[in-house]
Amino acid sequence: MVPWRGRPVSAPVLETERLILRGHRLEDFPAYAAMWADPLFMRHMGPPRSPEESWSRFLRNEGMWSLLGQGLWAVEEKASGAFIGDCGFMQNRRGLAIDCGDQPEAGWTFVTAAHGRGFGSEAAKAAIAWADKHLDAPRTWCLIAESNAVSQKLAAQMGYRQSGHVTHLDKPALIFTRERP
Repeated sequence: MVPWRGRPVSAPVLETERLILRGHRLEDFPAYAAMWADPLFMRHMGPPRSPEESWSRFLRNEGMWSLLGQGLWAVEEKASGAFIGDCGFMQNRRGLAIDCGDQPEAGWTFVTAAHGRGFGSEAAKAAIAWADKHLDAPRTWCLIAESNAVSQKLAAQMGYRQSGHVTHLDKPALIFTRERP
């Protein structure tokens, strides 16, 4: 049993001023698949994903909650009720050259139309507060493409500090870590 593992649960609902972080629903899938198929969205992460690849990722989100007690939340904009992205913690078993151990990996992804509106920091702040309270992990980490300055800035705002360089999907990437307070 990994020490940070939470009790298997469904994704809890978190609310912020403008967002609802909740479990994924089947009706989110069309917007989710469109997000992962968008070349602009994928510019730092590789080629656009097929519907089949997106479906596997979508199902993985729910599976992490039920098996690990952590996962990615669907991020819903309160004003519109629209799915606008994902945010949370995962265990991807990436096999990177830098060993991050079994520590939870933080992640955030948002549809292109949501960029530049502060949703990333609002969602990440809520997710990190939840993790600090519910996951018994001494640290969390994130993997960010070297070319993705916006995500690197968000990580720094959330208290993450650059701790290494790796190659991921044949592209240079950075590891950021955050110690639990």
